Amino acid sequence: MELRSEALQIAPGALHTVAVLVLPDVVAFDLVLVTHVFGTKRPHAGVAMYRVIVCAEAPGLVLMGNGLLIGVERGLDALAEADTVVVPGRADADEPVPEPVLEALRAAGARGARIVSICTGAFVLAQARLLDGRRATTHWGWAERLAAQHPGVSVDPRVLYVDDGSVLTSAGMAAGLDLCLHIVRSDHGAEVSNAIARRMVVPPHRAGGQAQFIDQPMPVTRDETLQRAQRWVLERLAEPLTVEAMARQANASVRHFTRRFHAEFGVTPLRWLVEERVRLAQRLLEQSDLPVQRIAERAGFGSAISLRRHFAEVVGTTPLGYRQTFRGDTGSASSSPIAPRTASIDRTRPLTRG
Repeated sequence: MELRSEALQIAPGALHTVAVLVLPDVVAFDLVLVTHVFGTKRPHAGVAMYRVIVCAEAPGLVLMGNGLLIGVERGLDALAEADTVVVPGRADADEPVPEPVLEALRAAGARGARIVSICTGAFVLAQARLLDGRRATTHWGWAERLAAQHPGVSVDPRVLYVDDGSVLTSAGMAAGLDLCLHIVRSDHGAEVSNAIARRMVVPPHRAGGQAQFIDQPMPVTRDETLQRAQRWVLERLAEPLTVEAMARQANASVRHFTRRFHAEFGVTPLRWLVEERVRLAQRLLEQSDLPVQRIAERAGFGSAISLRRHFAEVVGTTPLGYRQTFRGDTGSASSSPIAPRTASIDRTRPLTRG
């Protein structure tokens, strides 16, 4: 597989140059989505917006994470002429980055280039010290490790992307597309980014963050008294529950129970209770046709208003938005993220069979 910079009819100097850095084990999806968004020769009104250069540590073949080889024509010198540098994710984020690559990234950032990472590409930026003192994100499955390895980075695992000025990071895979469209929207306005989104048949902007996709299993403990209290709570989530009642199941005082619970799980008993109720609501939204009010009652929130408030706090979206994401059957075309269907069709061009 070989990627070449597209031949543009506009002089390269008149275009914003995007350098896409390909490292060994690169995630092919991340690489392709970046080159597709920025490398399209006619993204809007027949006018090219960007000049794309695909580069690596050195010209030649690079083995991607899916086992395919990609031929790259440019080396790290391409970063010196880039207005934006994009680092796609790698299948193994723990793989060390060669020092010449880190130096080239630091040099690009120091001269004012916009630095962007997709998914686990954030680990590359962190190794280059480009995320120190900044807020950033990555795939939720890697966020805890990024925070542990680079304590100087404020890692937010709940969002789709973070725009921290000259340095931008995205969550996993599809969130990289959200970030790329955001960049186009910032550079050229909503009309241009919407045109690209229509051509790709994706929403121009997704509500909520990646918190709705995070798999959060119930915390596990070897403490049998805490296990007993947890089981008791999970069997009656729809009922009014208090910390006092939970403590009685553990044969402990409220103060002692709260201290032990927080030491074991890192959260208070009430916070854990809210999160377990939200998880139950998520399962009901995915697996049933119950109305939101009934789900709120089944999950112990009492009212749809209370459910929406806690759901937004934990998951980062609304119950109906969550159901639409994971079921796609809200029953109304107008409530779809890219509905009505005709709204996603570019009427400026004739329809063709392809």
